[in-house]
Amino acid sequence: MAGNGESRLVWLDALRLTAGLSMVGLHSTADPSGQPFVNYPEAERIVPMLVRAVVYTARTELFLMISVFLLLMSLDRRPRPYGRTIAQQARRLLVPFLFWVVFYAFYNLVKASWFGYDDAIRSQLLSPLSWVGYLLLGSVKYHMHFLPTLFGLVLMYPLFRKAVEHPWLGVMVLGCLLARREIDLFLWSSLRDWPAFPFVLRAVKILSYAGYGIAAGALLGLWYRWKERPAGGRDWLPVIAYAGGVLFLIKLIATWRTVKFAAWPFDYAAGYWADFLMPIVLFLGAMSLAHGRWPQAFTRFAPYSFGIYLCHPIFLDLIEIALTGTEVSPTTQVFVKIAGALGATSVLVALVARTPALAWTIGLGPLPRLRVRPRVQSHS
Repeated sequence: MAGNGESRLVWLDALRLTAGLSMVGLHSTADPSGQPFVNYPEAERIVPMLVRAVVYTARTELFLMISVFLLLMSLDRRPRPYGRTIAQQARRLLVPFLFWVVFYAFYNLVKASWFGYDDAIRSQLLSPLSWVGYLLLGSVKYHMHFLPTLFGLVLMYPLFRKAVEHPWLGVMVLGCLLARREIDLFLWSSLRDWPAFPFVLRAVKILSYAGYGIAAGALLGLWYRWKERPAGGRDWLPVIAYAGGVLFLIKLIATWRTVKFAAWPFDYAAGYWADFLMPIVLFLGAMSLAHGRWPQAFTRFAPYSFGIYLCHPIFLDLIEIALTGTEVSPTTQVFVKIAGALGATSVLVALVARTPALAWTIGLGPLPRLRVRPRVQSHS
């Protein structure tokens, strides 16, 4: 059954679900060491990298924009003081984050034991500095950077609210991304061996990603205007589609370079811009179609997207272990990992969502509260 996309923001639910599912696809299109199947012939990398080019249109940056967009909309509907807002967001984001940090810190031993680097993981578990990185950077697992980065953005939400009033401020995202690229190049070339390097790199990322927060505010400002005149969004659809097409062509060039040289094309500047601007174009495209009819299934399944994002590495690790030593092509590996991880993760998330004691770990239940026993006074 379809419903009006504007009435319940079904279009935004579609984006949420797309972002969650895309992360499964993204992390499935690399080998167990996170590389583009470097030990296979060039021809066998083509399909996996084409799949990656498609699923990588919805990056974690899309999740960040959706989260900021919803926060700003919530504050417009029910204004709260800064301190209370930050306290609420800290509980909502950081309490589940702490749970998954501890879980993955020890779960990493499963894959590490199989691939022979378990001693390194045990050393990390005993290192206070490693735990600082786990807790501040989310370095415990390749996807855990999202929550501390999002919380860093939330701290700057008053800045993003200005863009709601003045959507033209959204172009600042270009300057922010340019600054990030230039600063990153300097840091990687000059300060790579500095002990504080990962923390400085993350600080730069959060500050530059304020551009996505500003873009989210600008998009909310446009949304308020397009709600009053639905044709306004549809009028922009051809321009948005054209921009998306151009960016995707650039992504295909980056894909060719990956296939050809068996390395991620970090030095391809055009690919950088295509990757980091595509989430904004995707958001704009969905928003321009918001007044159409969208399947209500998006709204039904979107709440599970956060859980899929958090839990899918559990099964990707197990599938990579199962595939070790087999003569399976990269293409088959990719589709086995996507199907297996997505199916198993969906079942796990559904079970966790129905378990009151655990639902909070995937953002679907009330957070745990400490129960304090009342003191019983004795009368002598």
